[in-house]
Amino acid sequence: MHPLLSFFWLLPLAWTLKDDSSLEYTPRRSIAFHKDNANLFHEGGVANYTTMLLREDLDVLLVGAREAIYALDLKDISKSRASVKWEVTQQQISECRNKGKHPEMDCKNFIKILHKRDDNKMYVCGTNAFDPECDYMSYADGQLTLERKVEDGKGKCPFDPFQRHTSLMLENNLYSATSMNFLGSEPVLMRSSPVTIRTEFKSSWLNEPTFVSMTQIPESQMSAVGDDDKVYLFFSEVAVECDCHNKLLVSRVARVCKGDIGGERTLQKKWTSFLKARMDCPVLESQLPYVIQDVYHWCGSHRGWRDCLFYAVFRPQSETSDLSAVCAYRVSDVSNVFAEGKYKTPVTVETSFVKWVMYSGDVPIPRPGACIDNEARNNGINDTLHLPDPTLQFIKLRPLMDQTIQPVGGKPLLVHKGAAFTRIVVNQVQAADGEKYHVMFMGTEEGTLVKGVNYDGEMFLIEEVQVFQPRVSIKILKFSNVTGQLYAGSDSGVTQVPLATCGRSTSCMDCVLSRDPYCGWDMVDGKCSLLSSSTRELIQSVKEGDAKLCPPADPLIPLKRTIWPGGNLKLYCHSPSQLAETVWVKDGHTLTPNGHFQIHEYGLLIFTGSKSDAGPYRCLSVEKSKAGQFSTTMAEYHVGLLGSGDWIQVNNTAVAGLQAAVGVLIVGLLGLLTWNCYKRHIPLPWNCRTASSITIWNYNYH
Repeated sequence: MHPLLSFFWLLPLAWTLKDDSSLEYTPRRSIAFHKDNANLFHEGGVANYTTMLLREDLDVLLVGAREAIYALDLKDISKSRASVKWEVTQQQISECRNKGKHPEMDCKNFIKILHKRDDNKMYVCGTNAFDPECDYMSYADGQLTLERKVEDGKGKCPFDPFQRHTSLMLENNLYSATSMNFLGSEPVLMRSSPVTIRTEFKSSWLNEPTFVSMTQIPESQMSAVGDDDKVYLFFSEVAVECDCHNKLLVSRVARVCKGDIGGERTLQKKWTSFLKARMDCPVLESQLPYVIQDVYHWCGSHRGWRDCLFYAVFRPQSETSDLSAVCAYRVSDVSNVFAEGKYKTPVTVETSFVKWVMYSGDVPIPRPGACIDNEARNNGINDTLHLPDPTLQFIKLRPLMDQTIQPVGGKPLLVHKGAAFTRIVVNQVQAADGEKYHVMFMGTEEGTLVKGVNYDGEMFLIEEVQVFQPRVSIKILKFSNVTGQLYAGSDSGVTQVPLATCGRSTSCMDCVLSRDPYCGWDMVDGKCSLLSSSTRELIQSVKEGDAKLCPPADPLIPLKRTIWPGGNLKLYCHSPSQLAETVWVKDGHTLTPNGHFQIHEYGLLIFTGSKSDAGPYRCLSVEKSKAGQFSTTMAEYHVGLLGSGDWIQVNNTAVAGLQAAVGVLIVGLLGLLTWNCYKRHIPLPWNCRTASSITIWNYNYH
């Protein structure tokens, strides 16, 4: 047991832990960085491309960076359509520096908020040298224009450019989660208009939070009780309910009602509907809870909000672990905890210590934290200003729910060892079998994108692609349904990658074993192609990876190689899959690594060649799937020993070529010797410039 944790904290957690040691997965394919893997955008002298707004109606991607905003071509972001600078003055830099901030690192205008308004204009905010401001921006006739209608950005945009925040624009009302002050010590969830509403400055509401994500859930749609829409906020914070000696971070989801306008006296201009609950993503053998990093709200176009999902990435708070996890949560489960769950309440123990326990007393009516619904309206409560004081006092003291929200299946969809996950997006695609699958794309700290899909509870990682070089953390990740492209932002630039690059698979077996729902093998064209762009039936087996569906592969023509007696030789072969085993076969026998043979990732090394090394070699890639074990020949060689009778023709040709080369060399050397003798550069015991030789030389010269 970790010394920081009390027994009462670990006891409920222990019941949620599953034997998920088998959940650590390796991507089937690892793709190194190459400029052809993605479209890239970067402007010299500009950094921190960490804010994005997809304007599919304008066919542009708006990117906020340090002191600049760009409108990039949505189909090819390497092309900038327009840009506008929003720079701070020297006076602002000086004032910022006087407050103890670094003039280059901190005292610039980092663009942190970009939202579309109902009038098609955009609302943009920047840190403005630790004095945040907001403005309105338009894009027309190929120009980005700031209107210079500057507004105070406090409570909307962070002061600190490196402090995490989140925001959302609904009906021209900005919902923001950030810090209200210069020191970053007053965290708030705030709606800026029409009536400014915010959270209380109490640790029981927000306790040193790190804000992650925000989304709207339209819970008023087809509501039988006349419920209101909700805004959900995801964050991590120091747990107030933990009986710990040191600070313990926990993951949270909070929600407020869109129609909340605060109380009349109690909670005046404060949220009357703010409730929060702990989220768990249990990973085996982790005594410390994993910490939420990002959330993607997935909802099918024809589904109600109750069928939607929250996909979230988590990382350990222990620096000794290199694991990341992905958990999925039903929106309906989260909503039910707030609508029906029990509350926690603080209890003073031994005059000073406060312990949080489940509240077992009477709950006021209307239910604390609930939105105004038909029942409340029937009782004359038409808005939050008319909520009774007992309800408001209750929620002011007890915003924390007792129940912990568990993921679908009670365990992570994925536990990944390697570069830490930072961001996630999810796309639904229909495969050749007619079923629809959720494909997850995770950005990492090392500038890679990990692509994975869950097949009936089995997680399969298709590939990991390096999209930034040098390796930098992916800070934002967006997906466009219009272009079918992913857009990732980092401190160094922006990159655009397709959802799938089927052409990386050069054989039917490789294409099928990749189990990519976007791709299938086209027998007519003989290549791995996108299902969405093909009019023919393609070979695909995403659930099983059944490569028996493939036709027999064409035989390879053996490559001829030679080795000198006692010499070394390398035969190249690289498997397209990290899940496959590379097997070398000679004369029908499998080679095993020893002092004579060494098998490496890119081939076979033969040391101190001898007659026994001559003969045919085959490199096989052997890979298992649910449908069985499959092998494919990646390379074939025929090795001959120089001097061997089998290779006499090759040797004769080589010797003849060598003899010709030596002959040319000898003639050249003789000519050089004659010239140096004539010029007396080389002293010889005889006189090479006789009269006859001079006569002949002069005759030839003329």
